[in-house]
Order: sequence, then C-alpha cells, then structure tokens
Amino acid sequence: MTSSLSITRRAPKSGGAETSVDGQFPVSTAALDRIAQTILDTAKAGGATAAETDVSQAIGLSVTVRKGEVETIAYNRDKGIALTVFIGQRRGHASTADFADESIRATVEKAIAIARFTADDPFAGLADPARLAHDPPDLDLYHPWPLSVEHAIELGRATEAAAFAVDHRLSNSEGSTVARGEAEFVYANSNGFRGGYRSSRHHIDCAVVGEEGGAMQRDYWYTAARAPEEMLSAEEVGRQAGLRTARRLNARQLSTLECPVIFEAPEAADLLGFFVNAVSGGSLYRKSSFLLDSLGDQVFSPIVNIREEPHLPRARGSAPFDNEGVATVRRDLVTGGVLNGYFLGSYSGRKLGLATTGNAGGAHNLAVTPGALDLEGLCQQMDRGLLITEQLGHGVNPVTGDYSRGAAGFWIENGGIAYPVEEITIAGNLKQMFRDIVAVGRDVDRRGSRHTGSILIAKMTVAGQ
Repeated sequence: MTSSLSITRRAPKSGGAETSVDGQFPVSTAALDRIAQTILDTAKAGGATAAETDVSQAIGLSVTVRKGEVETIAYNRDKGIALTVFIGQRRGHASTADFADESIRATVEKAIAIARFTADDPFAGLADPARLAHDPPDLDLYHPWPLSVEHAIELGRATEAAAFAVDHRLSNSEGSTVARGEAEFVYANSNGFRGGYRSSRHHIDCAVVGEEGGAMQRDYWYTAARAPEEMLSAEEVGRQAGLRTARRLNARQLSTLECPVIFEAPEAADLLGFFVNAVSGGSLYRKSSFLLDSLGDQVFSPIVNIREEPHLPRARGSAPFDNEGVATVRRDLVTGGVLNGYFLGSYSGRKLGLATTGNAGGAHNLAVTPGALDLEGLCQQMDRGLLITEQLGHGVNPVTGDYSRGAAGFWIENGGIAYPVEEITIAGNLKQMFRDIVAVGRDVDRRGSRHTGSILIAKMTVAGQ
C-alpha cells in the first residue's frame, strides 16, 4: 500500500497567541476574543472611526481511498483575520493568516492606509446597532468527530467495496473520501457587538465508474452532516453510488424535442441557487438580475412556497447572525409564488433604499414546501418526459435568465424509467421555468442549505441528435 501526506494551508506560528486548551484548535476561544479586541483597539488608535473584524480558525482531516489503496491523507490547521476599517465613509480592508502582534499591527495599518486613499462611499458603514443579535440562540452546530486516519481509511474502503458489490460492470473508481472538519470564529465591531461559535461539518463521498459495450459511465453519492451520527453509513453511501452508476449504463441520446422535465432534488437545489443570486442585493443594485424590481410580483408558480429558516438546529445554513452581526430571522420569502423579500446586507440595502434582511454573506436554509408525491410519484404524474439527474456546464445568463446546460438522466415513458440518456442539452428561461413548476416532490434533500424535493416543470426544450 502506498500513501501520501499533504498539509494544506498551515498558518505561520502565532508568536504571542496562546495555544488551544483542548489541543485541537490552534488557539483558544479566549485568545480569539482578545485578538478581536486588540484589532479594534489598534484600529481606533490608528484613526479609524469604525471597524469590524472576523478572527477564525479551522481544523480538519481528509482521507481518499481509490481501489482499496490510500491515495491522499490531508490535514488542515488554518487561522485567519479579516479586518474592515472606516474613516468616515471611506473603507479599507486587509487580512492575514498570522496572529502575531506585529502582523496584527501591520494588517491594521494597511487597512487604514487603504481607507485614507479610497473615495467616500455614502453607503459604507457598519450595520445598524439596533439590528444586531444581542441574544443569539444556540443552534447546536458543533459536533466534533474523533476520526482517526486508520478509521477513515477503513470507512473509505468499506464505501468503495459496497459500491463495487452492486454490479460486476462497476470496474473503476474515482475514489471515496472521508473527511471531518471543525471551525470557530469571533466577529466583533466597534459598535460593541461581539459574537461567535464553533461549528462542524463532516462527509463521506464515493464516485465509481462502470463499463459495458466499450462505453463508460460514472456517478456518485455522498452524505454530509454537522454530527457524524446523522450521516448515512459508509456502506449505504457506496451502495447508492453503485446503484446510480449501474443504472446509467447503456445510455442513449434523444432527438430534439419539447417535453416536461423533472429535476431530481439535488439538481433542483441548483435552481434555487439561481433564484437566490437573482434576488440578492449585489445583483439588484448592479441591475444584473433577471428578477429586477420583482418584489411583490408573481415570480413562481402559485404552488411554490419558500421559507428562509436560519435557526434550524444542526442544519448547514443555520446561523444566529449574519456576517455583520445582524440577527437572522425566519421569514416567508415566497408565498403562493409571490416574492416577499430580497437577500440584503447593510451595504446593498442602503444602495437600494431598503433595510438589511440579515443576509450579509448569503441565504440561510431555504426550504421549499414539499408536495405529496415522491420522485416515483412525480414520474407517474409526468407520464412521459425527462428526469434530470446531472447537469454540466455553466450556461446560465443571470441578466436575462436564459438557461442552457448539458445534462444526463433518464427518459420516462408511461410513468416509469425507459432508459438512461446522455449528451443532451436542456434549454429554457428561468423566469418561465419558475412559473411553469407543476409539482414539488416530498423527497427533500437536506444535505445542503437549500432544502427542496424534486421539481417538475411543464415544458423545456431538449436538444439531442
């Protein structure tokens, strides 16, 4: 057996910063707090009228096994400081991975120097103090996994073995990766806010290759969670990867046609991503969104309801406050297809003449209300059409909403899978696609921060032979 060891982004030694009391994180939580306060004090002494900083650290282990052999073992042990200072309405930003006192002073000096030579921006500044999270909830986001290299190797091998056991035509592997990760940060600003927490994220994934008649196919599956006990077993991840690859063998092309299309839940989450981008502050104030000025408009089918739920325990997108310390809130973002709100931070909100929505840094746990049918039921409802299980390329225009991406999946006939398809392109326009949603499945994928079941769209163009 051969193996390699890689150490990623190891930060420089921190000089006077104290080491972690638990022997895992590079420094203690108390040290992060003190560093944050030192940065703010140094910025004020240097002439900043306001400042904010994010002091963070992360540790992790990742092991990849391919065809039973260890391919990579990677440790990460990272630290970082990000600082933004304001001199009036002039802004400067600087960062460092070094926690030493002299590095902190130099970083503050650089940020202040940048601010002095930057033009006034009437929209720049810290978040409104009245909107800060003064009593943030504990969302149960930290569940360390005492995963050793030896155990990770065992899990990786078990995952691959379970995939290969599915079908004799599965002959190769892109590898199975087992990883654990932990992170911690403290955010503080000169308006008196200071908050932070630890979090964890672990995963197991596997991708295998099958071959028949000289043609090869690959597919994958993964599990991910804050807490290791909430992940699928290694064997189940491998089994799913094997099943998904085997069913794609002997794929065909389609003739060009128009038909209904189902986006399997993981692919449907991508559609939500394009929606988030379109109604986020940066796209809106730059006027680079296909949903410009859509507040209060019918942008989805009337059956679609979307909530933002930032306080779900252990969920990937959960956060008690955003990147500016603003309290996050649960809200009904889309009701009956009508858009009720945008995703705004303080800066983009001021640019648009609106208040921040607590989304500096992005959206938090978008949940599409599921319907009554599972994926099989959606296929039966569709009767004849295309089930998309993979998309390729980036053919989406965020300004016009034009959508054209390579895809693979299955042709559905009489409500069931007829055969796998490949080398096709699906095309439409996101504005129309959103309005043409016929059903949302109850097969909700909660591994990421966009929780949706599979989505059935009434009609799209499918380009094939």
